[in-house]
Order: sequence, then C-alpha cells, then structure tokens
Amino acid sequence: MTNLSIRIAFIFLLCFNFVVNAQVKHTESVQQVWVAYFNQTRFSDKWGGWADIHLRTKEDFFTNFSQSIVRLGLTYYLTDDAKITAGYAYVNHFPADAHKNISQPEHRTWQQFQWHNKYPRVRVMQWFRLEERWRRKILDDDNLAEGYNFSFRLRYNFFSQFALNKKRFAPKTLSFVVNDEVHVNFGKQIVNNYFDQNRFFLGFNYHINANNNLQFGYMNVFQQLAAGNRYRSTHVARVFYAQSFDLRKKH
Repeated sequence: MTNLSIRIAFIFLLCFNFVVNAQVKHTESVQQVWVAYFNQTRFSDKWGGWADIHLRTKEDFFTNFSQSIVRLGLTYYLTDDAKITAGYAYVNHFPADAHKNISQPEHRTWQQFQWHNKYPRVRVMQWFRLEERWRRKILDDDNLAEGYNFSFRLRYNFFSQFALNKKRFAPKTLSFVVNDEVHVNFGKQIVNNYFDQNRFFLGFNYHINANNNLQFGYMNVFQQLAAGNRYRSTHVARVFYAQSFDLRKKH
C-alpha cells in the first residue's frame, strides 16, 4: 500500500469517527477498563499461531465485568509483511440488562487478512477481519433459551505508531499510537444496527524489547445498540501487552 493510500485511509477513519459522534442522539455514557494479552508466534517461513485474551469491566471503570474473550488462530504467511489467519473465539457476556442474573455465551469463527508497512519513523498495521457470531438466545433474567442468534461482522483496523526519539522503535523507547477500528454487522437477523461500533484510540507503546510491548492510553467506543435508535459512548482506559516470537532456525 502506498503512502498516499495510507494517508487517505487514516483521514477517512478520523472523519468517520467525527461524523458519527457528531450525530449522537439518545446516548448513554459509561466508563470501562480493558486489559488484554496478545501473542503472535511464527513457527516456520509459512506458518504461525495467534492468541489473545481480554477482560473488560462494566461501568465506572471498576464495577463488575462486562465481557471476556479467548481467541485462537492459525496464521499463514504470504510474505514477511502480509498474512492470513483463521480461528475460533469464545466470548462470555457477563450479566447485563437483558440477562441480569446469568452470563450469555458467544461462539465466533473468524478470518483475517493483515499487512504491515514500515517507514523510518512510522509503522502501520492494517487488517480486515470477518467474524461469524453465534450468540446464545436469552429467555429471561435467569435463564438461557435454546438456540443461537447468528450474524456476520466485518472489521477494518488501522493502527499506526510514530517514533518519539532518535532510537525510533528500539528497546526501552516510547512511540505514539493512533488506532481506529470500524465494525459493521450484516446478516438476516440484523435489522437496525448495520453499523455496530467505532473504536478510536490514542496512547503510547512502550517497547520493552524486540519481543514485548506494553500499550496504554484512552479509547472511545461509540456503539449503536440493537434497537437502532440508542447509542452507547464508552470511555475506556486500555492496557494491552503484546508478545511476538520467531521460532525459525537462524542461519
């Protein structure tokens, strides 16, 4: 992808985030903490593995939990900078308004195309991810119903890092992070909320060493709820820890 196309994509996402939030009506606001661990391990020139684990609080930053995710995948490397991954994720939705006394399970299969661009002082990562989602039906506050609601979701993620010192992305340095991800729902059971959510993040990445990174900052999640005329703006303190390993034999 060229420098011009990257800039166009970045400007589009910023404008999209601004326009969507400018049209907000009937919006509730909550505060959450999101913590996660990511691992990408390369086994050979062509194959690798993906794993990430998430835990998210519900409201007022530290009141109860809203969601946990465990996601696994198998990666095929097209090149060193482009890869495709497919896998499975299990999601637990902790008790919420529609199921106050019971958790709701969700099963996802997912497929992703991810690519990287590296420049002297800037790094860019992008992906398109398709998810197939099976969410267990709810009977009442205390009971799950038989069967699942099924839908698709398409996600586009644009992640950029900007070096803040002369050593660039060397160990024990910081980089500035700008990240935006758009989620779009589709499928027979999607009626009102084709636009699902937009996640806009500003923060920092601390490069511990070549294999470990600590990312922290602020994220706004603007989400259209299933009713279609209600929205949620979530203010998130986000802390992610990422590891990457290359197990190939060195020549």
